[in-house]
Amino acid sequence: MPSSGITAVDAAAKGMKLERYASGGALLLRRATSAKLVSASSHLLFRATVLATLALVFLFTLHYPSLLSRSFHLSSSSSSSPHPSSSASHRSLLMSSSSSASASYGGAAWEKEIRRSARPSRNDGGISVLVTGAAGFVGTHCSLALKARGDGVVGLDNFNSYYDPSLKRARQALLASRGVAVVDADINDAALLEKLFDVAAFTHVLHLAAQAGVRYAMEAPQTYVASNVAGLVSVLEVAAKHADPQPAVVWASSSSVYGLNTDAPFSEDHRTDRPASLYAATKKAGEAIAHTYNHIYGLSITGLRFFTVYGPWGRPDMAYFFFARSIVAGEPITLFRAADGSDARRDFTYIDDVVKGCLGALDTAGKSTGSRSGKKSGPAPLRVYNLGNTSPVPVTRMVAILEKLLGKKANKRIVTMPSNGDVPFTHANVSHAAHDFGYRPTTSLEAGLRHFVDWFVEYYKLDVKIAKGARSAADKPAKKKKAAAAMSASS
Repeated sequence: MPSSGITAVDAAAKGMKLERYASGGALLLRRATSAKLVSASSHLLFRATVLATLALVFLFTLHYPSLLSRSFHLSSSSSSSPHPSSSASHRSLLMSSSSSASASYGGAAWEKEIRRSARPSRNDGGISVLVTGAAGFVGTHCSLALKARGDGVVGLDNFNSYYDPSLKRARQALLASRGVAVVDADINDAALLEKLFDVAAFTHVLHLAAQAGVRYAMEAPQTYVASNVAGLVSVLEVAAKHADPQPAVVWASSSSVYGLNTDAPFSEDHRTDRPASLYAATKKAGEAIAHTYNHIYGLSITGLRFFTVYGPWGRPDMAYFFFARSIVAGEPITLFRAADGSDARRDFTYIDDVVKGCLGALDTAGKSTGSRSGKKSGPAPLRVYNLGNTSPVPVTRMVAILEKLLGKKANKRIVTMPSNGDVPFTHANVSHAAHDFGYRPTTSLEAGLRHFVDWFVEYYKLDVKIAKGARSAADKPAKKKKAAAAMSASS
């Protein structure tokens, strides 16, 4: 009996153990299964995160390749709406044909050509100027004027597609015919800039490269920061720390810095802390950056605030240019009025007057006082000037002059000025420029627009009768189609 009792107890104990083991095994199995599920979910989540990250990087690279590269490839089509609208066109602003400029330039022949172009031919020695944005509107005219008086000139431009690159190439060909070499490269390519200063001892830099336009800044803000801020820093860095001796720098600011200022005429002494557009803000930032490089590194820096420059070889995104195109093509034009009903007014300044101002600023710039070692011998000049015509004209008056010169009425649509960065009027006070280097604009809007229309008709190969208004009613449709086709072919 005793042994029988022990056996029963043992059996019961073993049964309880087996039950616990079975229960524990099930628990372990459930835990193991749960762990496997968690592990599998984690792997799936990790893979999904990696794929999503790669997709974002891919998309970012497609749309903003310049932000992922060592240097930005930016600077500055010709229609009434000249700005690129598609994503492909937008990307073309962020890339240029000079994507590995510093690697592709160099060699004995290239250096010889740069030295030749940079060498002054004047008996008194002259100056040697690196002109950025040389294939742009103001850059081309300044380069031609410098070369014509015997100064050395080397140009730099990245020929981006903000407006018709073929117009920039035509300007480049004009410069080449006068002996000015233009390097196809970007101002943010520091290695290329350093190489240029190693090859030629530039005494001055005329920095005109920039992303222009007020309204386009709402579509592509990154291009303005990359060109107008980072690009300016790139040029000043090389001028301050690599060039030996340091050059004097003259650069293009803008009348847009006056922004919401209502005091007129605009004076360099007026406040400029209320920009009305991102473009204006980048130019105002440029003026602050210029102050910093002058203060720390002793660079001689002069900023020029241009007021609505116009004339032959101009920019197709400017109103006078695309108004002329639209009038010839029979397309409507949009004119803005201020909220109070008054016409928008601009201080239109003819290109020849602006060129005289740029050359005057270069000639009186004064020397930089810094060195590559970082030491400066004293304060260097820091200046800013308005370059305008001093007489604002209603935009409607400008259109009336174009109508007369082109012999055709415009199809006008008048609307209230939107809040897109434009301002109702501009008006320059140029007394400081007049005092310091004799700047005195002399070209009336009528005379300046006549010069522009003469060039416009010749460049786009329009029938001369269109410009003089001497065509019959019978041949208007044919001539209209011919003119529109000519301008489209040139775009």
